[in-house]
Amino acid sequence: QVQLVESGGGLVQAGGSLRLSCAASGRTFSNYAAGWFRQAPGKEREFVAAISYNGISSYYVDSVKGRFTISRDNAKNTVYLQMNSLKPEDTAVYYCAVARAYYSGSHSSNYDYWGQGTQVTVSS
Repeated sequence: QVQLVESGGGLVQAGGSLRLSCAASGRTFSNYAAGWFRQAPGKEREFVAAISYNGISSYYVDSVKGRFTISRDNAKNTVYLQMNSLKPEDTAVYYCAVARAYYSGSHSSNYDYWGQGTQVTVSS
């Protein structure tokens, strides 16, 4: 089992920044690929970003490229999502997820463990 706890969400004005953190416990975190997903009210959960277990490979949905950066610190068992130039359409609950794999990509079904989510609200 892997337990994931997200933090760092909140209310921010458009153009602002937030950094989300996802702390993992329970297994060797460096053996797990990680990803961030989000779900806005009334919408399906969507992929945001993914990173390989060693942090070398990453991938983003087009709508956040150039604004968001996924990273990880395996010594701290934590994955991050730095979000800059935030837009109202980024408002959602953000979830981190991990999978026992080198890299798990954009499909939520590829991930084994999920956090409880953290709310991000961007005001216009």
